[in-house]
Amino acid sequence: MLFFQSIVLGLSTPVMISVEGVDRTPALVMGLGLTVLCLLTAGSLRRPQAYWVGHGIQVASIGLGFLVPIMFFVGGMFAALWIAAFRLGARIDEDKARWAREAAEQGDETDTAG
Repeated sequence: MLFFQSIVLGLSTPVMISVEGVDRTPALVMGLGLTVLCLLTAGSLRRPQAYWVGHGIQVASIGLGFLVPIMFFVGGMFAALWIAAFRLGARIDEDKARWAREAAEQGDETDTAG
């Protein structure tokens, strides 16, 4: 998810400069900075802190809408996808933990029955 978002954020940089008339330095810092942050965060999602950074990226992406109005929509779309993926991942983790508990309980029952 963050990889694809990095592409969109990278492409928002020339739009900010040429279409919306944002000064070059802030546009490069915000657009390319968020692009790099997306890529670094995507690579570190094994750490719980990275998810907080991912949430912040979503807020910042929506915030780019103040410079490029279409980013309100695009940022909101990626935020919705991020939240859906986050919740689905949590559900998968819960299911894996439940399956591991059930397998352990079945293993204990097999050991005591024999």
